[in-house]
Amino acid sequence: MTRWGEPFRESDALATSAVVDQAQIAIVVADRHSLLRYWNPFARELFGFDDGHDYVGLSLLDIGIHESDREHAFQLARRVLRGEPWEGTFAVLKGDSTWIHVRAQAAPMRGDDDEINGIVLIAREALRGGRVEEQYGLLERIGSRLAGSLEFDSTVKGVAGILVPQFADHCFIDLYDNDRLVRRVSVHAEGWSPPPRTWYDVGDEIRYPERHFIMQAMRRQETVVGGEGIFDSSPNDRSEQVSRQVGITSAVAAPLRARGEVLGVLTLALSGLTSRQKRTYGGFDRDLVGAIASRVALAIDNARLFEEERNTALVFQKSLLPRTFPKLDGLAVAHDYLPAGPLESDGYGALTQVGGDFYDAIPLSAGRVGLVIGDVEGRGPHAAAVMGQLRAALRAFAQADREPADILRELDAWVRQLGQPDDNGGTWIPSVSCLYMVYDAWSRELSYANAGHASPLLVTSDSVETLALEVSDRMLGVRAKGGSGEDIVYHQADLRLPTGATLVMYTDGLVNRRPVGGRPDPEWALSRLVDRVSEVADKGVKEIAEAAVHSVPGELDDDTALLVVRTHSEELALVEGWFRSDASTVGESRHLAASTFKDWGMDRDQAELACLLVSEIVTNVVIHATPRPVHREFVGNGVMDSDGQSGAGADKDEFDEDWSDLLEAVSDENAAEESVEKEFLLRLRRGANTVWVEVFDNDLRLPRIRSAAADDEGGRGLYLVEQLATRWGSRPTPDGKAVWFEIPMHASESGEDQ
Repeated sequence: MTRWGEPFRESDALATSAVVDQAQIAIVVADRHSLLRYWNPFARELFGFDDGHDYVGLSLLDIGIHESDREHAFQLARRVLRGEPWEGTFAVLKGDSTWIHVRAQAAPMRGDDDEINGIVLIAREALRGGRVEEQYGLLERIGSRLAGSLEFDSTVKGVAGILVPQFADHCFIDLYDNDRLVRRVSVHAEGWSPPPRTWYDVGDEIRYPERHFIMQAMRRQETVVGGEGIFDSSPNDRSEQVSRQVGITSAVAAPLRARGEVLGVLTLALSGLTSRQKRTYGGFDRDLVGAIASRVALAIDNARLFEEERNTALVFQKSLLPRTFPKLDGLAVAHDYLPAGPLESDGYGALTQVGGDFYDAIPLSAGRVGLVIGDVEGRGPHAAAVMGQLRAALRAFAQADREPADILRELDAWVRQLGQPDDNGGTWIPSVSCLYMVYDAWSRELSYANAGHASPLLVTSDSVETLALEVSDRMLGVRAKGGSGEDIVYHQADLRLPTGATLVMYTDGLVNRRPVGGRPDPEWALSRLVDRVSEVADKGVKEIAEAAVHSVPGELDDDTALLVVRTHSEELALVEGWFRSDASTVGESRHLAASTFKDWGMDRDQAELACLLVSEIVTNVVIHATPRPVHREFVGNGVMDSDGQSGAGADKDEFDEDWSDLLEAVSDENAAEESVEKEFLLRLRRGANTVWVEVFDNDLRLPRIRSAAADDEGGRGLYLVEQLATRWGSRPTPDGKAVWFEIPMHASESGEDQ
C-alpha cells in the first residue's frame, strides 16, 4: 500500500504479532486462573514491568493493582469467564513506585472449541485524553476512596493522590483554622517540588488578593476557572518566576462547603510537568471539580467530626489511667497504652478507640508497691467506664492494705454490680482479667493473686521467659455452671524475684494483633515479644517498653496496656530488732531508732521527730497489744476473767453451754502460751529520701484514734502520729498486725510535702 485507500500487497502483509507489538495500547492475556501468559511492549511500559523479571505465570494482581481494587479485579475475572465483557478503571502502582489510573476493557478469549480459556485485557492510562466517561470514572473512584477513610490526613492526601497526575499536575487544599486559611495539602506530579521559600508550603497561612479567582470562588461559593491574574497570589517574585518556569497553563478553584459552612478551597492546576492533550480546564471540568469538591468537603467534615469524637474518647480513656507515678523506692517503672485502631470497614467508628485495658502502680504501706495489669471484656465507653470504676475500687482496697486474694474477691463482687440488661431479659456481666501483685523491694518478695490474666515476662541478665505463677483463678465476673458462685475462690502465692529482675506486664492486645490479611497468632506473637525484649534487656525500662509495644506487627484490633518494672536495691537499707512487750523496752527501741537514723544521715530535727513517733507507737503496742489487765480463759465450770473468780460464786456468763469436753485441751494451750514472753518487732526501712517505721505484734486488734478529753492523761499518741507523720496506718498480718508511719529524711522535703 502506497496511498490511502490502496489495498495491501501480499508482500506488505503484517503478522498479527507485529501489529500487537506496535499498538499504542496495552494488551495483556491471562488464562482461566488469571495467570499472565502474554503482554505487549506498551503494556510493559504502562505497568512498569521490570525488564529483568519474568512475569509469566504470575497473577494479574502482580501487575500492581492497588489493594483496594483487588476485589474489583476478582469480580472482573469472574464476570469475563462467564462470557460477559467488562470495562472499568483501576489504580496501579508501577515498578518505579508512581501511581497511575488505568482504564481497562476485558473480554473472554475463546479457543477453537468456543470454550472460554482466558481473558484479554486492553488498557490505557486514564484521563490524559480528557474523555467524559473517564472523568465520571474519576468521580466514582474519589467517592469510593473517601468512603473508605475517616482519618483527616489519609482523606485529603488520598484525594490528592487520585487527582495528580490523572486530572491535574498540582493539587492544593487550603482549610480554615478559626479565621486563618492554612495550606494543608500540596501535591505535584512527577515527584516535583517547588524550591524553598517560593510557593506556599504545608502549614503556611495563605492570603489571596480580594479579586483573585480563588477568593471569588470562596466568596461566591461556586467553582471558578482561573484566567488572567493566575499568578497574583504569589507570595514573592521568586514564586511567580517558578510558576512561569513550570508552565502553569490553567487552574480551577472550588470552595469546600459542608453543613452551610465554607471549610476552605480545593485548587487544581495544569502545567508542563506532564504531557497531555488537554492543556486548559473548561466548563465541563469546572462542573466535575465542583462535584469532587462537594464530596471532599463532606469527607473532610466527617473526618474532623470523627477526630473530635476520637480525641474526646482518648482523653476520657487516658483520664482513667495514671499518667505518671511517684518515685517508688526499689523500682524503676515505665508504662504505655495504645488505643485500638478504628475498624472503618466495619463501621464502628470512634467507639472502637476506647477499651478496658488498665495498669497501675500503687504506693502501699512501708514502701511496698502494688502492681496491677488488667483487661475488661469488650470495647467502647461501657468497657472504659467499668475499667475506671474497677481501678478506683482496686486502689481503695489496696491502700487499705488488703491481701491480694481478698482484693480480687472484693473486685469480683464489685464487677457483678456493674452489669447491664441484655436482649434476653437477663444481665450481661463483663468478665475482667486482673493480675495484682504486692512487691517488697527490701526482701524482693512478691505476693500475688491472679484472675485469669496472662503471666508477665521475667527479664534477667541470663534470659527472658514467662514468669511461672503457681496460681491462676477465674476471671472476675465469671461464675461456674449453676451460678451460685460459692466455688469461686481466689488464691494467693508468694515468690522471690532475682536481683535486678524486670517484669513486663501486658494485656492480650499486644499478642493478638492481626497481620494484614491474616489471623492473630498469639504463640508466634509471644515469641516475637520475647525476642525483641531480649535484644534490649540491658537497656532502661523505657527502652524495653518501647521495644515491647512495637514488637508485634499487625492491626490494633484491641487496645494494649503495658507496665514494665525493674527492681533495684539502690539507696535501700533495713534494720530491725525484737523487744519484750514491756515498758522498760520503749527506751531501748527508741535508742535503736536514733542510732540508725544517725547512721543513715537523717536530718537531726527529722530524726528527733521520728524517734518521738517511734516512742508513741511502741508505747501503744506495749499498753494495748498486750492484754494484761483482763484475760479471758476457759475453765471447767465456766468462763473466767483474770481479775474475777471462777465457779459458783462467779457472775453467770452469757454462755451457758457445757464445754467441759473441750476446755481441758484449751487450758493446756493457754498455759503454754502464758509461758511464752510477749514480744514485738521494730523494723526500720530507708528509701532514697524517706524512712518507714513498722512495729509488728501478735495482737489482732487494729489501733484507732480516739478523742481524748482535756483532763485525760493518755490517748493522744496516735493523734500525734497522724499529725506529724507524712502517712501512717495499720494492716493485718498472718500473725497479728503491723502499725507503721512514713517520714521524710530531710526537713526541706517535709516542707514541700506539706
